[in-house]
Amino acid sequence: SPKAPGTAGSLAAVPLYWLMFQVLPAPLIMLFCLPLFAVGVWLCDRTTRALGVQDHPAIVWDEMVAVWLVLAACPQQGWLWWTVGVALFRLFDIWKPAPIRQLDEQLPGGLGIMLDDLLAALYTLLVCHVLAWLLNP
Repeated sequence: SPKAPGTAGSLAAVPLYWLMFQVLPAPLIMLFCLPLFAVGVWLCDRTTRALGVQDHPAIVWDEMVAVWLVLAACPQQGWLWWTVGVALFRLFDIWKPAPIRQLDEQLPGGLGIMLDDLLAALYTLLVCHVLAWLLNP
């Protein structure tokens, strides 16, 4: 996507998650994100080298794996929490609050590309679970 490729990748991850969710329980999808993260480090590193650009906008594997993790670990499974999760993830991925921005700037290659989105996913899940707790004390 020439415009907002990270958002496009995040949105493309949602129907793929829904398909996975039809055959796998959410905790298993969360576990599946571990090898997908490792593959992503390799893929993103290789792509970065091939393109000669650190974290090229066309690389969206990092967003996809992070969104799958967010969706699988949402407080509840369903479209409401999935929508909140994806929206918050995009906010944190674009905003890059500390230490995400520092990590993104200082850690080159595939590991840096994947880790900044993992941190954005963790921020997202923290906010989602605090919201769920506040809404259902």
